[in-house]
Amino acid sequence: MTTPERIYAAYVFDLDGTIYLGDELLPGARHVVETLREQGAVVRFVSNNPTRDPEQYAEKLARLGLPTPVEEVVNTTVTMTRWLLDHHPDAVVFPIAEAPLKNALAAAGIRMSEDPAEIDIVISSYDRGFEYRKLQIAFDAIRVHRRATLVATNPDRFCPMPGGGGEPDCAAITAAIEACTGTTCAKTVGKPDPAILDAALDGIDAGRKDCLVVGDRLHTDIRMGLDAGMATALVLTGDTQQDELDDLPESERPTFVVERIDGLLP
Repeated sequence: MTTPERIYAAYVFDLDGTIYLGDELLPGARHVVETLREQGAVVRFVSNNPTRDPEQYAEKLARLGLPTPVEEVVNTTVTMTRWLLDHHPDAVVFPIAEAPLKNALAAAGIRMSEDPAEIDIVISSYDRGFEYRKLQIAFDAIRVHRRATLVATNPDRFCPMPGGGGEPDCAAITAAIEACTGTTCAKTVGKPDPAILDAALDGIDAGRKDCLVVGDRLHTDIRMGLDAGMATALVLTGDTQQDELDDLPESERPTFVVERIDGLLP
């Protein structure tokens, strides 16, 4: 285990498996966040999970005893909407998604359709209402009409749950669409893509070298920080276990590894 020797100017925390698991804060989470805020550090929360919007995440954190302004939360409902507005503002999209993402797209004025003949972009997301009908629409838009591009909110294979369980996540739905259409996902806007980090750090007056990315997944949280040239801290309370670090190349190793989140305090 390796512990930071100083307080950073800004911290970008993952949520699921890092700050909380299910409906309980993980041990030490409240103490760490409150201490960092008292020390003047900027705290931001990021999540690849689009089944809630930032307002719902802020409400959940407050309910768990960690009051948080909604401006401090960024997730893939935000980054997908921003990416579409920046790169495909006139596209017609078909979101295989739950209500929070659909609501964010509608609020941004992005047109949605289930007619394969007019769909420009199929959005794969974490959708617990995924069904054959949705897969057929995606298939027709991409393979039959040969007009739609596939993009995804996040690359996660599953969402961790208490007791070692989990739920199939966006990667499972993306794989189903890729398998039947022969296409490849053209863009993923969640971690480790820099779009979500840029959104989280927007307006923060701190250099990347003075920011710490904290999360429980090597291939999303830690990879995002490494790609950005930032210090990273892996917590062993979620997806990644200690033995997975044994044969990891030096270039992929986190700066710090802590058993639980309060190991971040020097």
